[in-house]
Amino acid sequence: MNISKDWLKSPWQTGSGWLRDMGRPQGAERRSPSLVPIRTLSPRHRERIVKHLLKLDERDRYLRFGYAASDEQVARYVEHLDFERDDIFGIFNRRLELIAMAHLAFAGHPEHEKCAEFGVSVLKSARGKGLGKRLFERAVLHARSKNVSMMFIHALSENTAMLKIARNAGATVKREGSESEAYLELPPASFETHVSELMTEHIGEVDYQLKKQAKNFWSFLAGVQEVRKGVQEGRHQSAE
Repeated sequence: MNISKDWLKSPWQTGSGWLRDMGRPQGAERRSPSLVPIRTLSPRHRERIVKHLLKLDERDRYLRFGYAASDEQVARYVEHLDFERDDIFGIFNRRLELIAMAHLAFAGHPEHEKCAEFGVSVLKSARGKGLGKRLFERAVLHARSKNVSMMFIHALSENTAMLKIARNAGATVKREGSESEAYLELPPASFETHVSELMTEHIGEVDYQLKKQAKNFWSFLAGVQEVRKGVQEGRHQSAE
């Protein structure tokens, strides 16, 4: 049975141009390919987050954390993620593997309540698709909806991909030796910002649930095939 998968794309493509531009800071680049479903992560995704970060090689961990984090340090980072204070966003493939994620961290202090810091990681197998840019746009949208007026990015100066995303969004980048500090002023949230936030969140959740159902379905079929194979082999042995 050959079933077309085009129907899976239609929910995201419908009105995607409207969603892409809504909530974007002024001066940000508006050219953009199709919408990428992004899901908000929760504590129950810690295992997937660990697996994602452990797939980063030494160089990628160096760019993400500012040092070549060991497996133990990566595990501690994930263990101490505060899902109540911060927001974590992820992009999953069809096998429900986390291929890209972003951490929008808040200071949790009254004096800095309108500030947030952004960090992102993308697996090598998923690069070249603009996923880092997508996660940055998602984080900006969410930050604006939470009345954040300044987003910061602390990155190594050699992390040109991240700094390019920040510059293209209109951020000011200051370099001090091997490290760079980028900050982006965010305009106040509008009604469209909040609507876009709700719709984007809904799209990410629906996409995740569809992929989850598909994965479970194919796993179920694989199990059925194993049972059938075993029955067939048993019949052949009996016939002999």
